[in-house]
Amino acid sequence: MTEKKSVSLQSLLEILMVSTRLGLTSFGGPVAHLGYFHEEYVRRRKWMDEKTYADLVALCQFLPGPASSQVGIGVGLMRGGLLGGLFAFLGFTLPSVLALIIFAIILQGFDVGDAGWIHGLKIVAVAVVAHAILGMAQKLTPDLPRKTIALFALAATLLWQTAFTQIGVIIVAGVLGYVLFKSHTATDDKRMTFSISKTVGYVSLVLFFGLLILLPILREATSLNWIAMFDSFYRSGSLVFGGGHVVLPLLEREFVPTGWLSEEAFLAGYGAAQAVPGPLFTFAAYIGAIIDGWQGGLLATVAIFLPAFLLILGTLPFWDTLRRNSKISRALMGVNAAVVGILIAAFYHPIWTSSILEPIDFVFAAVLFSMLVYWKLAPWIVVVTGAVGGWILYMIF
Repeated sequence: MTEKKSVSLQSLLEILMVSTRLGLTSFGGPVAHLGYFHEEYVRRRKWMDEKTYADLVALCQFLPGPASSQVGIGVGLMRGGLLGGLFAFLGFTLPSVLALIIFAIILQGFDVGDAGWIHGLKIVAVAVVAHAILGMAQKLTPDLPRKTIALFALAATLLWQTAFTQIGVIIVAGVLGYVLFKSHTATDDKRMTFSISKTVGYVSLVLFFGLLILLPILREATSLNWIAMFDSFYRSGSLVFGGGHVVLPLLEREFVPTGWLSEEAFLAGYGAAQAVPGPLFTFAAYIGAIIDGWQGGLLATVAIFLPAFLLILGTLPFWDTLRRNSKISRALMGVNAAVVGILIAAFYHPIWTSSILEPIDFVFAAVLFSMLVYWKLAPWIVVVTGAVGGWILYMIF
């Protein structure tokens, strides 16, 4: 149904204030973010009930892009319409965007290839991605068919490193899931409605696919760097299933081989992104700032998050039908399994091959992994330890 009521300025400011507080304190990655959202939006403020929140999370897990950011946008849309969604996005995202842009500007004054603390941050990335792999593999590849799909995705991603490999892997995995899981059926019969009109949904989906087609054409037809940047970040934000960690190989292959930034600078920023709260997709702001200063950082942020915004706007009005479609559910099982394989490929290259160079690096990575997984320390503590430990190892060895 279409939203009719007007939204007061007070309500919009409340959305902005609450989401900004979450953006300043939500460490721990997308799963942790969803927990923070549930505590704040469902339990404390009662902006929605448990079932509505669970259905919103299910939709955002289904879509490509940063799931936690999309859930935050969705909460804002349902609470305050289009402006509410925009305010919720800005509050949750801007703190980490600004932090990473500042980090990038400072970093440009240093030789990142020889900095010991940078190498420590790269080892932090090993521990964080290893943790993500274990958690996702347990959930997304519980049986032999899905483990096999993950293996296929791993092999294809590593052996054929082209711009279209991951798109092809996701398509093939979706087809395999549709064929292999015929016994799976969607069992949720409860209906739900959203206060976003279908007209808004259609326009948003047209914009999403239109930009996906038009931007590469404009890139080839012009020699403007900002269009090339916008295209690379927009495609990366459009084609990622599995959240921020999986965007790493897409961004790495868009910007490192082309010479826009070095692999050392890329991985240094990825390590620094673990130290800030909020969505990992804000790593794009760091890359943009390295390439073209703070203007590039803001351009990259808009480009990589725009697909997420358009998709959540475009699919909310139709989600009730989609979520109960068993065919889509079966295909998604295959796609999620492929995400695990893509993540393992990214873990091997470039993260492992560029970070674990000596036995002491492996030992240090094991310590950081234990701090994160077994000792349950906050991610920012692990990141600071990695940077300081890397500097110490550089001075000693």
